[in-house]
Amino acid sequence: MRKSRIHTGHMLVLLGPFLLGVQGAAAQAPSPDKPSQIRREKAYPTGDKASSILLLERLMPAEVRLGQPLTYTLKVTNLTAIEVQDVVLTEQLPPGLRTQNIEPKATRTEARQAVWEWKKLAPRESKSIRVTGLAETVGELNCCALVTFSTVMCSTTLVVQPELALTKTAPAEVLLCDPIPLQFVVRNSGSGVARNVRVTDALPDGWSAADGGNTLMFEAGNLAAGQAREFTASVQAARTGRFVNTARAAEDGGLTADATATTVVRKPVLAVSKTGPAFRYVGRPAKFEITVRNDGDAPATGTMLVDAIPAGTKFVSASAAGKAANGQVTWNLGTLAPGDVETVQLTLTATQIGTVRNTVTVKAVCAEASAVATMEIRGIPAILLEVIDIEDPIEVGANETYEILVVNQGSAMDTNIKVTCTLPPQQQYVSATGPTSPAVDGQVVTFAPLAQLAPKAKVTYRLVVKGVKTGDVRFAVSMTSDQIKTPVQETESTNIYE
Repeated sequence: MRKSRIHTGHMLVLLGPFLLGVQGAAAQAPSPDKPSQIRREKAYPTGDKASSILLLERLMPAEVRLGQPLTYTLKVTNLTAIEVQDVVLTEQLPPGLRTQNIEPKATRTEARQAVWEWKKLAPRESKSIRVTGLAETVGELNCCALVTFSTVMCSTTLVVQPELALTKTAPAEVLLCDPIPLQFVVRNSGSGVARNVRVTDALPDGWSAADGGNTLMFEAGNLAAGQAREFTASVQAARTGRFVNTARAAEDGGLTADATATTVVRKPVLAVSKTGPAFRYVGRPAKFEITVRNDGDAPATGTMLVDAIPAGTKFVSASAAGKAANGQVTWNLGTLAPGDVETVQLTLTATQIGTVRNTVTVKAVCAEASAVATMEIRGIPAILLEVIDIEDPIEVGANETYEILVVNQGSAMDTNIKVTCTLPPQQQYVSATGPTSPAVDGQVVTFAPLAQLAPKAKVTYRLVVKGVKTGDVRFAVSMTSDQIKTPVQETESTNIYE
């Protein structure tokens, strides 16, 4: 509450005039050896200086000789610390005194009255009047002064009108994975105090505050005229889209102010695919094609494509400046605008039989995707069959030994290897040895199937025959397996003589 300005003088004194009277000639007898004394008279409206507004004083000789000049002074003083208005001093000039001079001049004179008027008397201000005249009669000169004044009591009530203004600032666009910074500034742009100001922001559906809630609240307290307060918050969007929300400032007097901000939440959406051969043989190259596209509505910045080289393969080459290091191939694709597509190639060599999973991953700011390509690596069994005779030539009746060498020169296991030997009519079976047992049926010797023969492994069969007739003969060997559909045949010539 603003204090009213009250001039208290009007309430502490009796309203109306007060009078100062002096009887001069009979007041005091003069001393024969001293001049006339000066008499000072004081008058207070209440009779007490502490509770009065004005002091009226008169300085006048106690006596004067007939025919001699007489001078006296009137003085009005404002005793208060406030202004006194409409002060009027009326001096009743005594009969028997011929007035010669009055300083300052009276505002007006009427008969034997002199009147001075002052619109205002400042705090502690005094006004003095000097009257000079000539005593013309013997006896008392009676002087009376009358003072009137006005006091004013003023009260002021200030009429104010606070006014709230609210601004809300939010980014026009953000990515889905980024926090959304919000700024609120509430201001009292009017006059007077806006009390208990509060700012409330009901977040749109799909947004949440740091505490998981969906409403922001700030207490701004009392705002003086021109005062402002700022608040900030960070929220997160759970989905893309265009979001419009309005914050409101309110105070106890019913004033409100709204502010609206619009934010579009976007997201890059990466997709990656990888294609390549379903199988390759050991030692053969395999070429893969990798395609990356941005299916979202925001640029994918800092896009990196990484392909992990699987065990069982070896890096050969990569297009588009792909770099191989630490068991992976990396491509820097930069920024992919919405709808952009990038395709790269990767060539590997199959080094080990088995099934490999080749995983490729693409990452960008706020986006990630991966794809897997599966390839079977097969081996090739390559069986070498060799037959040699040890004694060639031989005499009739002598023995000949044939060594049969089977070697898997391929990259895959060979299974169920079956070796069959056919003797010419000029020879007769004697004995046989090998990794499996032989079976003799006339001129045909068949070894039981060998279950498996690993890559680079070899086995030897030995067959002993006797020459029974002369001739240039052919010892024949045939071999089959699960992996060899067409029999492998080999012959060895031997000369039998007498």
